[in-house]
Amino acid sequence: MNTLNTSLHKPFEDTRLNSREISFNEIPVIDLTKLIDGSDPQSVADQIGDVCERIGFLYIKDHGVDQGLVERMAELTKQLFDLPMAQKQKMNIVHSAQTLRGYIPMYGENVDPDNTKDFKECFDYGQHDDVVEPFFGPNLMPEHWVEFKEVAEQYHDEMLKLARKLISAIALSLKLPADYFEKLQRKPITIQRLLHYPPQAGEIRQEEIGIGAHTDYGFLTILAQDANGGLQVKNREGDWISAPPIPDTFVVNIGDLVQTFTNDRYISTLHRVINTSGRERYSMPFFIDLDFNAQVSVVDTCQSEHNPPKYESYTCGQHKYKRFVDSYEHLKNLD
Repeated sequence: MNTLNTSLHKPFEDTRLNSREISFNEIPVIDLTKLIDGSDPQSVADQIGDVCERIGFLYIKDHGVDQGLVERMAELTKQLFDLPMAQKQKMNIVHSAQTLRGYIPMYGENVDPDNTKDFKECFDYGQHDDVVEPFFGPNLMPEHWVEFKEVAEQYHDEMLKLARKLISAIALSLKLPADYFEKLQRKPITIQRLLHYPPQAGEIRQEEIGIGAHTDYGFLTILAQDANGGLQVKNREGDWISAPPIPDTFVVNIGDLVQTFTNDRYISTLHRVINTSGRERYSMPFFIDLDFNAQVSVVDTCQSEHNPPKYESYTCGQHKYKRFVDSYEHLKNLD
């Protein structure tokens, strides 16, 4: 397990946006070799469990995903957002109804609407499905761009394989069978998101930053970020810690579902993005949840007579869809 050394970040005029870049071990780098090849998954699981308990964010290396595929997907992401606005608007997420696939223009989604307008544009897709229902259905892909569709689908599939490996490690870390969560993820909700954050300069205020402070709604997130930085994570002491890019790694964080399953033993951590690099920032987060109708409830190994469940059972899809209704106006108008 490695740690990251960084330098002091120039302070913002709006002190609410300050973060520390220090020598720290809150966001460690974990080598996945023995998990991916199956030689000692428990040792990797124990490391992941320790980090999930203390911070909820980690870097992973030797993860088994071809770096050439990551770099090609990143290049196509830049090309996607460089398309004319009229072409992007043809893929606007409002045209996908409950499927929630397609292009999201600037300010089209705000994850912390009481405090922040998100200065970003997005593109969401998942596994293609002919039946339209919440989080499932056809993707809204760019017309006549075969390479983008093929590479995007390949990248999604690789992220799904990696996510399943990581989820098996989380199960092992909780003293559960490695396949414990598989019965809840036969057809999981997945979203592969592509993000573009324009640079911000001058006096930057919390009221408008790349993406406002939020926890992820689902189970697990795997993030590929470019070299420009901007991701910040809030630690247990309430300090914002920068999570700079490290070559050939992904950033992984757990979401609200894991915090429920573990009865707050593992923490879904607040994070945000502020792009002050002076350059366009791109990132590619992959989100995996459970099946739409899967029940979320505290697992047996995280409760006892002296530590009873803090959460009532709820359904994954209904929980997630309600959060999206709060973010997207077009959902409020659907029957």
